Amino acid sequence: MKNIIQASLMVLSLVLTGACSNDDYNIGEITTPSNLSVNAEVVGQSEDMPDGDGSGTVNFSANADNAMTYKFIYGDGFEEVSASGETTHSFNENGVNDYTVTVIASGTGGASSNMTTTVTVFSDFNDPETKELLTGGSSKIWYVAASQPAHLGVGASSGEGFTAPGYYAAAPFEKDGAEVSSCFYTDELTFSLDDNDNIVYNYNNNGLTFVNVAYTGDFGGDGSEDQCLDFDRTGDFTASLSPSTSGLPEDATTGTVINISGGGTMSYFVGSSAYEVLEITPTTMHVRVIPGTDPALAWYLKFTTSQGEEEEPEEFQTEYENLVWEQSFDADGPVDSNIWNFEIGNNNGWGNQEEQYYTEDNAIIEDGNLVITARAEETNGFDYSSSRITTKDNFEFTYGRVEAHAKLPEGAGTWPAIWMLGSDFDEVGWPETGEIDIMEHVGNQQNEIHGTLHYPGRSGGNADGSSIEVPGVSNEFHTYTMEWSPERILFLVDGEVYHSYENSPDSSFNKDFFIILNVAMGGTFGGEIDPEFQESSMEIDYIRVYQE
Repeated sequence: MKNIIQASLMVLSLVLTGACSNDDYNIGEITTPSNLSVNAEVVGQSEDMPDGDGSGTVNFSANADNAMTYKFIYGDGFEEVSASGETTHSFNENGVNDYTVTVIASGTGGASSNMTTTVTVFSDFNDPETKELLTGGSSKIWYVAASQPAHLGVGASSGEGFTAPGYYAAAPFEKDGAEVSSCFYTDELTFSLDDNDNIVYNYNNNGLTFVNVAYTGDFGGDGSEDQCLDFDRTGDFTASLSPSTSGLPEDATTGTVINISGGGTMSYFVGSSAYEVLEITPTTMHVRVIPGTDPALAWYLKFTTSQGEEEEPEEFQTEYENLVWEQSFDADGPVDSNIWNFEIGNNNGWGNQEEQYYTEDNAIIEDGNLVITARAEETNGFDYSSSRITTKDNFEFTYGRVEAHAKLPEGAGTWPAIWMLGSDFDEVGWPETGEIDIMEHVGNQQNEIHGTLHYPGRSGGNADGSSIEVPGVSNEFHTYTMEWSPERILFLVDGEVYHSYENSPDSSFNKDFFIILNVAMGGTFGGEIDPEFQESSMEIDYIRVYQE
């Protein structure tokens, strides 16, 4: 999405109109912040561009002795709390306007000092496409997309993996009926256009709002966990659109931020009212917000125009019906070395801090299944043994449908995978070669299955993937499928599509790949290993590849 941005911003004066203090002698020791100072910097301002770089963005910096938090009241209906005193704001009313910005520094015992500055701003930001999709051209109601994986999630706000909820992603309907969060799925978020084509936001929480644990004390909670609380910031608010300053890659965001006036929220309150729109369609919206007191985190929310209804799974129609390769594991005994290569050792944790040592002894065919077993046993200086086998140089292919019928190991720390790497891995390295994770599972998330792609720009914690809840993955066999064509890559469990990728000619996924099977222990994804773990196995009934 391309934003039409013709904005300039200039601070003509910084008038310190006085500092005052306000003490509350009812709460604890009184420490009033002192020596409060405020600086404002126009982004991109130079001799050639005295009004800034056209983004309409100002960086504010406040500092005071004995201050715990800083509240910025921007004078345009918007406000923000910052623990560090650093914040960025875009003034989006078209034309040249004066704004009185007040900064309140709060100390202990309820004491505070404030300072007022005046800024003069010219702005002409416009994103008609997002405005149209958000409001439907008139009025549109949005709801939390409860049926979608990762409708609520959290990850790093910067660094590796900062464009995805790498720390936590809610499973479909995970919060439904939970004592402290059942209010989450009942919110109604209405975005409308008034007679002057301005956006009006109405927040109806039906009585309670889902509040992040860090802010529950502000609304009568006990600060022990996320809670549904009586939230007084409901009703009508002004909403505006501004350009993003997050630094997200262009393919990970629309570049537009929704700003809610009056400290309002979009369902999950985390102390900020600026929501970056990562993706928006006529029926779905994915946003990202940085919490007010912890800028190292980024929370993610998904919304839909369908309330309380589980969305129908995407209908799957395969393009590939011709069986070209099959491993049915009918003959008991060792693994066929004409098909499968053993990769031996730990290889410096295989790039993931894994704790197992791979051998040829942990994979065998018995009772009609390929069985790969991870064991707690001392092996070549490591505490765990397992096996990893590949079809590299023996069977490689481009495009098709892969089906694996498998039962997975259990136990905290187990990390089984059915996956693929590009055949040019040795020449170009990872992630340039591309990686297709048909199925990944970790024992620390027992009933969750992951399907993921890794490629340049989307690798590691920032990978392109999703997950689905599948009960009983360690008790019964399920069919894990990946369909790969020049146009798309789909991930399925038992015929249900849960993740899709739009392939393109310049992607990493238009060449031969080979298959890999392994059970890892621990590592960056497998997590903490149960100290009582003894052994557990991945059993594969068959693997099939279909092509045209």
